[in-house]
Amino acid sequence: MKILVINDRFEEKHFEAIKKAAAEAGAEVHFFKSDKDIPQADFDADIIYGFAPEVVKVNKNLKWLCVPWAGVDSLMKPGYFANEDCLLTNGAGSYGVSIAEHMIAVSLVLLRRLNEFFDETRSGFWGSMRDQKSLKDCRITVLGTGDIGTTFAKRARAFEPASLVGVCRSGKAPDGIYDKVLPVSQLDEILPETDLLAMSLPATPETTNIITRKRIELLPDGAYIINVGRGNAIDEEALAQHLENGHLGGAGLDVFQKEPLPKDSPLWKIKNLVITPHMAGNLTIAYTKDKNVDMFIEDLRNFTAGKPMRYLVDRKLGY
Repeated sequence: MKILVINDRFEEKHFEAIKKAAAEAGAEVHFFKSDKDIPQADFDADIIYGFAPEVVKVNKNLKWLCVPWAGVDSLMKPGYFANEDCLLTNGAGSYGVSIAEHMIAVSLVLLRRLNEFFDETRSGFWGSMRDQKSLKDCRITVLGTGDIGTTFAKRARAFEPASLVGVCRSGKAPDGIYDKVLPVSQLDEILPETDLLAMSLPATPETTNIITRKRIELLPDGAYIINVGRGNAIDEEALAQHLENGHLGGAGLDVFQKEPLPKDSPLWKIKNLVITPHMAGNLTIAYTKDKNVDMFIEDLRNFTAGKPMRYLVDRKLGY
């Protein structure tokens, strides 16, 4: 059995852990920094941990693809896999801490208007006090209650919000985290009672354009939106208009309909919009890298033993 590992972020301890697990599985393992480095001789791999689209598209022997990121919408296209029976797992579960911290950080930047102070102090201007808001007594709605949304909710709870409501497809989430959990069919009912809408949805047909102009208008004056899921979940034109006309207090976007965000996009010039370049959940912090590798090794043992894969993606649901 041959395993290919493609990643330029892992450290020596990660390589050693994977080598040990591969040896236990009786497999040979080859490491590459980029998929462009993979020789034709290794295109017959049984397992890939990383990004190697050219190999996946031609290797009919490939039994399992483990991608280190959470979103798998780009892999759902017909014909992506030469072997349609190839198992697919992802890194969902390793990014919760990193992205939740990003969401808390952006929330505080917006509510405390730190972005305005940053701009002023860079130009040498000593500003004055201005009205600010707080996460305390804030009505928070978390749209998407998976690992990322719930990890954020756990941290947001420490700020003593007035309410913490989860919204998801099933209407169910871990007990004790949210004040209540609603199905998406009741989203319109909770939006008028939402001061901060925190979005961490996967890309599926059901989540595309879920936050329409009408739903933005349902939010109360001065509300905030943070999106770390997928850019196609929001009507960007409507969002821009409601930021500029003062209906929304601000927004923080880490994801966009088109990435990189085009240089001529009007979003760049909106002062109460915090833009980050889809970096909230990359393999950049130690915990994420360690957890990601641990998840792969766990499922490698499951795969070798013929047990169910713990992090298997449901291709019908898209996550």
